Amino acid sequence: MITSAPTLLPVNATLGVALALLLVAGAAVAASARLGHTRAIVTAGLRATVQLAAVAVVVRWAFGSRALLFAFVAMMFAVATRTAGRRITGNRTWWWAAVPIGLAVFPVVLLLVAIGLLPVKGIALIPVTGILIGGALTATVLAGRRALEELETRHGEVEAALSLGLPDREARLEIARPSAAGALIPALDQTRTVGLVTLPGAFIGMLLGGASPLLAGAVQLFVLVALLAVESVAIAIVLELVARAKLSRQARGA
Repeated sequence: MITSAPTLLPVNATLGVALALLLVAGAAVAASARLGHTRAIVTAGLRATVQLAAVAVVVRWAFGSRALLFAFVAMMFAVATRTAGRRITGNRTWWWAAVPIGLAVFPVVLLLVAIGLLPVKGIALIPVTGILIGGALTATVLAGRRALEELETRHGEVEAALSLGLPDREARLEIARPSAAGALIPALDQTRTVGLVTLPGAFIGMLLGGASPLLAGAVQLFVLVALLAVESVAIAIVLELVARAKLSRQARGA
């Protein structure tokens, strides 16, 4: 018998206390291990609380209005772009992060809508698009940061490649590509171990909503395969942007 959502995780004072304790524990461990993210853990937890509370209200409105639906999707894309860009560069080139995220996600969403698999309704479009944007965000950040860090660390090898006659783009690609490609590993591991190590959110959510295990498994498989495609595209594009110095750690226009 499938456990209902309220029984699985009741929203009450106990849940609030548990969340607070987990947040404090995470921050304490980060502080004791000198990981450097103590304040960020607390801030992220508090922001998530406020944002999810607001989203819970806004999403209800978006479900009943196409204008609000598209506005909500645009907001998700804008926030993902700024988050990824700032995390990668920290300067005015951050807006280039819109390219890998947008070109990875929206063609897939449009294709799914065109062939009838994804209805233009908030209850379907928002979660699917959100999952894909989230995957593209993660892949873009990991690939962009790793590529730029590798170029900084192995700057001498880039110069050596240039001295041998390689164009700047090709020289940077040769050095950055292996590190950027590693950004796909989390998605690959998640797909390879699904059902054996973890039961991801889409699967559990479908079960809690009353769907059959077969349908829940099909939806989860679709999500994982779509994420592999989206993240592959995002990584390839962000690598190209780094190779062409569109995304860089040097301040531009300052």
